[in-house]
Amino acid sequence: MSVGRSGDGFVRCSDGHVRWGRFGASGVLFVIETPGGAHVMLQLRSGFAHEGGTWSCAGGALDEGESAYEGALREASEEVGNAPHPHRLLGEYVFAPASDWSYTTVVVEVPHPFGESLNFETDAVAWAALDDVDRRPLHPGFAAAWPHLRAIIEQPASSPV
Repeated sequence: MSVGRSGDGFVRCSDGHVRWGRFGASGVLFVIETPGGAHVMLQLRSGFAHEGGTWSCAGGALDEGESAYEGALREASEEVGNAPHPHRLLGEYVFAPASDWSYTTVVVEVPHPFGESLNFETDAVAWAALDDVDRRPLHPGFAAAWPHLRAIIEQPASSPV
């Protein structure tokens, strides 16, 4: 969460719930391919963050006019570091509980592991095998999205045309 950004702030959504992000929010699940299979970057949310002590992916409020992809990479750069190049968008999952708010998780493949705690929102960063993700205490929103995100990771790569 950056101080003074245009998207910072809580909003009461059309479904009556109060959520963070005046223009919605997004996060990024980084993926690496290893000889032992895919691994994903997980972020341990600090006690100062909402649902602290749980594992999730880096993310936060979108700024006005910012795409989910742009916002997710910006938030990650603030919380865990810049994604190494080249990186590739594998897909996205949109959670839209209200007509006027959504959270988009983008799934991005990177060439090698990276990441560390860069601000108060992150206590730790870990790379986990797909089968190990469910063994951690997950942020409820991330836990609900995980089956959809895993399906994106496990989909066969598209063939060149």
